[in-house]
Amino acid sequence: MPTELGTDEVLAMLQEVAAQVITPRFQRLSEDDISSKSHPGDLVTVADREAEVLITERLLAAYPRALVLGEEAASADPGVLDRFRDADHAFTVDPVDGTRNFVKGSPDHAVMAAELRGGEVVRSWIWQPQHRAAYVAERGAGAWRNDVRVHRPPVGDGLLGITSRRGWIGRALGTLRTLELSWRCCGVDYPAIVDGRADYALYKKTKPWDHAPGSLLVAEAGGHVGTFRGEPYRPQGPAPTGLVVAADRATYDVVRGLVPTLPGR
Repeated sequence: MPTELGTDEVLAMLQEVAAQVITPRFQRLSEDDISSKSHPGDLVTVADREAEVLITERLLAAYPRALVLGEEAASADPGVLDRFRDADHAFTVDPVDGTRNFVKGSPDHAVMAAELRGGEVVRSWIWQPQHRAAYVAERGAGAWRNDVRVHRPPVGDGLLGITSRRGWIGRALGTLRTLELSWRCCGVDYPAIVDGRADYALYKKTKPWDHAPGSLLVAEAGGHVGTFRGEPYRPQGPAPTGLVVAADRATYDVVRGLVPTLPGR
């Protein structure tokens, strides 16, 4: 019979895979190790592909009836995303979040996974191998950074917002500070909200493997993640037109009310 994996065991597995096939290639990628997916600039590396295969195999060995939605698998077969939306038990896997950063030799990349049951994210994991930072969350049990429970610190004067969307950088929402460039990696951006390095983040693209892990982390640390229309974020629901990730509900409400001023929403 398959043996289910504890939260710490999943984290250890992600760390092992990173040590095996991702970190040895950091700043050592050859041109043959890198290719584009659907369009130029949408990069994938041999590390992405190998890590996703290993993580998927380990998850399915423990949960043979679960659906595993990996970023690279979805790129090869878009139908996986449709099956994911109907799955009662599922995992998302982003083997190398921030692939462009990884290719450029930036330490700002992460390995991410999330578990969903009945449409709700119940556990999530973000491992930043170069920063040696592990962020783990369990629904109703809290958020943790390297085994220390974390709570989002109170927001200060002048909300600091971040985004990876080029057309929004330097824009001011109302009287708020101008938006700054994010770390271009959800596996770094979401922890930055939790740690207090930013107060909110705006996203146009909303793929489940990018946002499911961080959404639970932020929520369990006291923050809020919702759509531009004011709905709670649900990874298995219809793809929203944009997301606001905020330090708390009050910040989310303020920012969401100003979203209509953004160009190209």
